[in-house]
Amino acid sequence: MEEKPSYAVPFSLVGFFITDKPIEESIRSDLTPEELEYLQDIIRKFLFTEGVRVAIYPSVVPPDQAMEAIEEMEDGFFQDEDD
Repeated sequence: MEEKPSYAVPFSLVGFFITDKPIEESIRSDLTPEELEYLQDIIRKFLFTEGVRVAIYPSVVPPDQAMEAIEEMEDGFFQDEDD
């Protein structure tokens, strides 16, 4: 059986948050892998059609670090396909 190629396509959900705390204190640092998977499943279920997989990077990423964040997501997203 011929394997279909998969493509990683970066997408974004643009939003903002308002706080009087420093950014570092505004985003949870104790997000569990299960919670992250749950968020990914919700996004996949409500935004995409069947057969699409989703990986997210829930943090504030400075523009100069965006490419590194994308590479980390791709590594995490495709690692199980290589096993």
